[in-house]
Amino acid sequence: MNDVDATATAKPATTRSFWLRESPHLAALALTVGGVAYVSMMDQPLLYYWDVVAVFIAVVCVISGWPRANQSQLRTRLVVTQLLHWAAFLLAMNLVFLPSVQSDIDADGTGLVLLLLLSLGTFVAGVHVPSWRMAAIGVIMALSVPAIAWLDQSALLLSLLVIVIGAAVIAMMRYRRRSDTAAADI
Repeated sequence: MNDVDATATAKPATTRSFWLRESPHLAALALTVGGVAYVSMMDQPLLYYWDVVAVFIAVVCVISGWPRANQSQLRTRLVVTQLLHWAAFLLAMNLVFLPSVQSDIDADGTGLVLLLLLSLGTFVAGVHVPSWRMAAIGVIMALSVPAIAWLDQSALLLSLLVIVIGAAVIAMMRYRRRSDTAAADI
């Protein structure tokens, strides 16, 4: 086997190992994006969904920190600190659903508060594990909070913009078709 063949066979294995290694982080990001999309479209909080995402992110944090914690004592500390960290954030997330809190916050606000708490928990867990990927997911989640709020406030403007752009594209297509037909007649 020559060097070209060895490189060709090594590359797919490296690519597979990359995707396998990154799949928990990508899954956490996909779950977050899916939840953000749902919240922005339906204007309903997703209590149990964000609870499941928080537990999943806690597991990913432990998996991320496991290779660095090479001693039994360090691994125990990693698991215990992540359990306490995420238990605190899950408690805070569930406190948002108390009747006294719900009387002050509408469904949109509840979803945004839950997402903000989850993003803060993810970022802080990423700092403590340490995992720059988890911290980055926390930042992406935090940036989605004002994005969702802006989209909710700008829905009418965005709808009008889409209609205007669509009408302009249709008009340009018709104009081009007419000019192509006129050129063919000459």
